[in-house]
Amino acid sequence: MKRILLKLSGEALAGEKHHGFDEATVTVVAKQVKELVDKGVQVGIVIGGGNFWRGRTSETIDRTKADQIGMLATIMNCIYVSEIFRSVGMMTQVLTPFECGSMTKLYSKDRANKYFAKNMVVFFAGGTGHPYFSTDTATVLRAIEIEAEGIYLAKAIDGVYDSDPKTNPNAKKYDEVSIEEVVDKKLAVVDLTASIMSLENRMPMYVFGLNEENSIVNAVTGKFSGTKVTV
Repeated sequence: MKRILLKLSGEALAGEKHHGFDEATVTVVAKQVKELVDKGVQVGIVIGGGNFWRGRTSETIDRTKADQIGMLATIMNCIYVSEIFRSVGMMTQVLTPFECGSMTKLYSKDRANKYFAKNMVVFFAGGTGHPYFSTDTATVLRAIEIEAEGIYLAKAIDGVYDSDPKTNPNAKKYDEVSIEEVVDKKLAVVDLTASIMSLENRMPMYVFGLNEENSIVNAVTGKFSGTKVTV
């Protein structure tokens, strides 16, 4: 593929600590992405904020404010991961849908394309910039806008199952499943808003386990062992 959107779980980047950053884990991710960039793949990245904040779990804070805290968590994640990427030899830029002083650049499709043309990894931080929309929705939205060929979802689980494998030892893993079935059966690949956007805009998704060895490179270069969500 020429251009992809990689979605990373904030919690996965925290490693076994489950909170904050684990530099060893992020460095492994960075080296894999560099291998793709060196092959000529243009990589956009969205990172969740779950290693710092999950707004929907707060019962006392106004939802809009809770979501704004979550947006800031994703910006912290992207700035940190961007710097680790730079430390292994990549050029990066962090884009946000609202001004963040001199820490990031304001998002536009033209600006993202300019950075891709310079062989830079582009981080899309801050979600959509609006409350009530998750980083899943931001992932699909940015992938559609930048005309990515696919979304790669690096998760703590190695694919899509018909039920929760943590609670059901007989859960069946899909090698391939249609986005229509994901929506109908509420398989929770991404949230419903993101699923509908993927369906309407025919954006395929590839779900795989981040913790497997060389998982990102394998997923993008054809040695895929997760679940393909077809459109």
